[in-house]
Amino acid sequence: MAKDGTIDPQEAFPPGAGAGADRSATGPAAAPGTRRIGVHLSTSGGCWTAVDRAVEIGANTFQIFSSSPRMWRASAVKPADAKKMCDLRAQFGVGPVAIHASYLINVCSQTDTVRANSVAAFRGEVERALALHAEFLVLHPGSWKGLTRDEGLRLAAQSIQRAVAGTDFAGADFRILIENTAGAEFSLGGKLEQVAELVERLRPCAPVAVCLDTCHLHVAGYDIVSDAGYADTMQQVGATLGFDAVRVWHCNDAKAAFGSRLDRHQHIGQGTIGAAPFRCLLHDPRFAHCAFIAETPVDEPGDEARNVAALRALAAD
Repeated sequence: MAKDGTIDPQEAFPPGAGAGADRSATGPAAAPGTRRIGVHLSTSGGCWTAVDRAVEIGANTFQIFSSSPRMWRASAVKPADAKKMCDLRAQFGVGPVAIHASYLINVCSQTDTVRANSVAAFRGEVERALALHAEFLVLHPGSWKGLTRDEGLRLAAQSIQRAVAGTDFAGADFRILIENTAGAEFSLGGKLEQVAELVERLRPCAPVAVCLDTCHLHVAGYDIVSDAGYADTMQQVGATLGFDAVRVWHCNDAKAAFGSRLDRHQHIGQGTIGAAPFRCLLHDPRFAHCAFIAETPVDEPGDEARNVAALRALAAD
């Protein structure tokens, strides 16, 4: 990071963190001084339309669902749509792209049927992500209600291993990202140590890294608001996960109180986190390689653009 707070594009997009060697998937390098800042976007009209939406609101990265997040069945990716998406990304320099896995997936469920459906659904998510040349697939670890935490962790790792069995990841600039959760009872991933342990168990079978959510950290009891708290939390991130393992930050302010364990996202700078911690993240050289993607509410038309603009303003501040 330069003294003026800018990030060299080679730092912001190193190999394996979004740019990779396959420029057809990720597009040209970003202009000097830019961060990879975006938001979760609709794919209405086709997956490739998300690129147009991103460009229109000033985003250079984004997240999508590859299918309905509330249905088990999903259609395969149309090759023509995938090619158009890749071509547009290359044309406008948009990337990396993250796909968020279905909310129905619970890889550590105590119920055999739910777990079997989750394995099949997650395999479909991986296949679609690879077909779309997405760099990241974000997964919530799930709920271990009815089990012990250790049993839940074991089942989560086992289910993901089964889902990716036989998948050829060779040459793909792709990682499964385990996301931290808000710390609700029985929810796996509310502690950084749990995320780290699951990642470690998965390393032998799949390319895996981490997505951290600011709202989830905050409501799970990790202080990122005070200067001392931010420093301590980031020290814990480094000690448990390693900074290089964090590839995406979900940038969400919080409606709920610190430590409340309630996952309620708010617009940037308008919640209980406030704007300052996002400024710190965007200027933190330890995360220069990350994409910063908002999952903020869409209460009114233009909210996506306003939240991207808010993050961009903080990055330039």
